[in-house]
Amino acid sequence: MHTEDVNGKTLEHWDCDDLQQGLKDGKVVLIDVRTPQEYMFENIHGALLFPLAGFEAVYLPEEGDKRIVFHCGSGVRSRKVAEAYLAAGHERAAHLQGGFAAWKTAHKPYIGTDMASGAPVEVHNS
Repeated sequence: MHTEDVNGKTLEHWDCDDLQQGLKDGKVVLIDVRTPQEYMFENIHGALLFPLAGFEAVYLPEEGDKRIVFHCGSGVRSRKVAEAYLAAGHERAAHLQGGFAAWKTAHKPYIGTDMASGAPVEVHNS
């Protein structure tokens, strides 16, 4: 992970290993800001959907024991959401650098769609 100063606040850029460990340890709330269609086709197990189109930081709780980490397809939308979260008065925000594309490239597990049945299926690209 590396950090960036954004108007005196901290924007964290998490890599896939950071996120996977945080999820495993139960220390992360992962928020997917992609569209509902993108999310339904494939998603990171346990991610909550809060699409950019309707995103308002005021509806998110303060971080407690768990870090809020945003993600999208490539890292562009999640960065935008993280910056909005900071602008709403929060001191730090985190997003997955490279987004879901980086997650898949790193061969991390995710929930995909079985094209024959349309059912969700766990994908492990080891």
